[in-house]
Amino acid sequence: MSSRKTAGGFSAVVGAIAIVIALVIGICIYKFILGNPANFIDNDPNNEPLQGNYLGIVYKGGFIVPMLIAINVVVLIYTIERFVTLSKAAGKGSLNTFIEKIKDLLANGNIQEAKEACEAQQGSLANVVAAGLEKYEMVANDSSMDKDKKIESVKKELEEATSLELPMLSKNLPVLSTIASICVLVGLIGTVMGMIKSFGAMSHGAPDTAMLAAGISEALINTVLGISGSCLAIIFFNFFSTKVDQMTHSMDEASFTIVNDFSKSVK
Repeated sequence: MSSRKTAGGFSAVVGAIAIVIALVIGICIYKFILGNPANFIDNDPNNEPLQGNYLGIVYKGGFIVPMLIAINVVVLIYTIERFVTLSKAAGKGSLNTFIEKIKDLLANGNIQEAKEACEAQQGSLANVVAAGLEKYEMVANDSSMDKDKKIESVKKELEEATSLELPMLSKNLPVLSTIASICVLVGLIGTVMGMIKSFGAMSHGAPDTAMLAAGISEALINTVLGISGSCLAIIFFNFFSTKVDQMTHSMDEASFTIVNDFSKSVK
């Protein structure tokens, strides 16, 4: 019997397309929103930003800025993708309530009702439980197998069903983990470039205060964007990792319940 599997998550191709789209969005935001002539003195992006115009100030962060914007957009895209996928995997209702219901039904020998509860729950946990229950029924009255083999067969089915679900639950989390590290490094590149400009302004006699200020501003803007993207990626990575751990624990608990009940009832 083949176990059911909850579908979801970006494929590698869709993920690559999403990154390209994010880069295009980053460039468009940089050129047409941040670089809007209305944000600068005399409507010229080559001039200084208007007093208090933060869009123009961020634009002066240089060509690293659209890359950092793109990275932040990627974080947003993958965050939405994980929210949708894990919400679908969680199914309907509370996982704890579902497990308690399965325990009660198995304790009373209501296997069919337990299977119906799995159909209604429609999540990854329900898929694992349903696979175990189907195997439970299949081997319960099989006279060709002894008790130990029957229990082992149910355990194996539950493990296989779980192994089908776990990759989908943790899929694309490495992307957020990678971004958490890369975003700071990309921002650091912009920071270093801004500092190079600042030191360059002081290298020829009297410092060019305008160039010095521009270099420092560029450095700080890239630093802020890099740290912001990294913080968001870390927060969402940890949030989703916790959700996956909770669901994995629920699967283990449900599997133990099924095996325990089966070992008591099987002959």
